[in-house]
Amino acid sequence: MTAQMTMEAPVRARRAGLVLAVCCLGQLIVILDASIVNVAIPSIQDALHFTPGSLTWVYNGYLIPFAGFLLFSGRMVDLFGGRRLLLIGTAVFTVFSFVGGIAPNAATLVLGRAGQGFGGAVIASATLAVLSSTFTEPVERAKAFALWGAASGSGGAIGVLSGGAIVEWASWRWVFLVNLPLGLLIAGMAVMSVTAVPGGPGGPRKKAKLDVLGSLSVTLGIAALVYGLAEGQHYGWGSARIVTSLTIGVVLLAVFVLDQAKLAEQPLMELSLFRNRSVWAANLTMLAFGAALPTMFYFLTLLYQSVLHYSAIRTGLAFLPLTVFAFIGAAASSSVAPRTGPRPMMLVGLLPMIAGLVWQSAADEHATYLADLLGPTLLFGVGLGIVVTSVAGAATAGVPEDKHGLASGVLNTSQSLGGAAGLAVMVALAQTRTAEVAGDGPPDAHAFVAGYGVAFLATGVLLTLSLAAAAAVPRGPR
Repeated sequence: MTAQMTMEAPVRARRAGLVLAVCCLGQLIVILDASIVNVAIPSIQDALHFTPGSLTWVYNGYLIPFAGFLLFSGRMVDLFGGRRLLLIGTAVFTVFSFVGGIAPNAATLVLGRAGQGFGGAVIASATLAVLSSTFTEPVERAKAFALWGAASGSGGAIGVLSGGAIVEWASWRWVFLVNLPLGLLIAGMAVMSVTAVPGGPGGPRKKAKLDVLGSLSVTLGIAALVYGLAEGQHYGWGSARIVTSLTIGVVLLAVFVLDQAKLAEQPLMELSLFRNRSVWAANLTMLAFGAALPTMFYFLTLLYQSVLHYSAIRTGLAFLPLTVFAFIGAAASSSVAPRTGPRPMMLVGLLPMIAGLVWQSAADEHATYLADLLGPTLLFGVGLGIVVTSVAGAATAGVPEDKHGLASGVLNTSQSLGGAAGLAVMVALAQTRTAEVAGDGPPDAHAFVAGYGVAFLATGVLLTLSLAAAAAVPRGPR
């Protein structure tokens, strides 16, 4: 018996390593695909003749279905298992990446992006649920969340870097087609390593029923809300289109809450989940964190390319230190979190992110990379790695295994809503400040940088407020 157990231990370790690699790679491509198109957008616009008004759909075509389907896909993971849903999500994501890569016109590209968003929502929910059920020992769990968090947190920077290289050396189409070999790799590794849990996620279910009203109301409600937030600056916040979209979103989400509390026989999301203080505190923190990520990447990319005139590849390389320090922050968090629990790490991680944003807000049109931009990037990166690792642990702490998919869906939804709302608000603040500085004339580099600075500073203030939510996470290891 002892010899057999000794022989089985390395096999289990190798399988766990493959599971971790699958989950990290899956989460990486989900986050990466939200940012990889940024530096390719000018080329996409020229090739497929997007109008200035429709160009935002290259990004929002992915974001809206991604955010809308997160809770639904999280419930599907709990009902049918992480392995099955991970394979389905990867297949959908890969097929629609191919559609986007060969798109002959703008409509087909947006269709491809929407399919990627749906597949990405399924992958995101499945990877965190699979990690949570595979790694249950505190030290191993912390290390697994650290690597998953580093992949998630650095995905935006890696997307800009890889997108810059692809646009510089190949065709914009490869920002989508590169997902084909990655998708096949993830699927193959998942088949070999991720197993269904008998009687648990992926095992047999008795009389499982899907809450149709809840699924439709929350999916369409979040999609309408994200659409209104993402497009508000373009159409005007008082326009009929945006007011209607936001109103529909709020009404449908109210219907969802009523259905979960009173009507559903088997609710899509048991509201009792939020009685767990760690869960709701982690999600409030993630709302602010979700706003900070796209703000940093969006405005820093504009600063590099539009003001300092960096090339696509140089812009990507400028983000590389952020990626490296995100992994360093995640590694540090994984070694400390098992002893402290997630709360101290969340608080410690937010501080350098705030400092980096405040420092970044001081950059002007004469800024140099080494003197003015590298330092804020490193601070933001190391804090990012710490926070995204610890907040994922807090969001699933004390949650039953058969609810891990739901908990991961809720957390990813918080990040998506925070990103959509936060970026919309920060763009509005930046444009207002730019117009003030420019006066009656056209805005110049100085006016644009002034607007960027306000956005960075406001995001730093938002993260400062989120310290209160992080402090509400229960003390001690979970």
